[in-house]
Amino acid sequence: MPPRDFRSAEHLPNLRPDQQPASPDELPRQRNGVTPQMHGRYPDYNVLDEADHWDEVTRRTVFERVESTPSLRFFTREEAATLGIFCDLVMAQDREPKIPVLNMVDAKLFAGQLDGFRYAEMPDDRETWRRLAIGLDAAARQHGAGDFAGASGDVQMRVVDALAKGELHGEVWDEMPPSITWKVVSRAILSAFYSHPWAWNEIGFGGPAYPRGFARLGVGQRESWEGAPAFERDPVKDTEQRGDEGPARP
Repeated sequence: MPPRDFRSAEHLPNLRPDQQPASPDELPRQRNGVTPQMHGRYPDYNVLDEADHWDEVTRRTVFERVESTPSLRFFTREEAATLGIFCDLVMAQDREPKIPVLNMVDAKLFAGQLDGFRYAEMPDDRETWRRLAIGLDAAARQHGAGDFAGASGDVQMRVVDALAKGELHGEVWDEMPPSITWKVVSRAILSAFYSHPWAWNEIGFGGPAYPRGFARLGVGQRESWEGAPAFERDPVKDTEQRGDEGPARP
């Protein structure tokens, strides 16, 4: 297979014909540190290389996220089987190494570390997640599957897509608005995913800047210790300039 031209924007979901994220193999292989599935746009960047520049409390907190995956204490085994697949589908994690999103969500729910607000139409977030597991199984049965975890990949994706679009109906979904459910749970999933150092490597995030701080504050400037992408050209602007925008964005 010829080397892929990463100046192309074809790996960006909104510019792909199927509106789906690129597969891991379509991005550079990670050469330093760990990213989800060991691919990303910053293959030579590892935020943990900067650990000596952090204070002790920060260093301990960051490394704990990598070295100590919390055990499941809130969700039942059956709920975890369903919701683990759901979280991986939402974040397109289809192979190891994966960020343990569900375990991180579970830990916050078990500890009662909630957002401090909720939608008027929704139950407590802890109950929302439990009903989500029931609702995913119900939606899978509408497609002829026994439950969500045992459904085919195509059915699972169709259920997740319908949830995101607010188009699920019946049973749980006649009582709990799917569109708002999606907002609640996707917010928790994204918060967990992007709090993990492997995700920082994937997006080139410089990590904690205390006590070192920032020096290069101009637009487009990058600190010497921040991640450098595999290509410098902005793929969105490059695609627009070449008149190859692809399908209209939603």
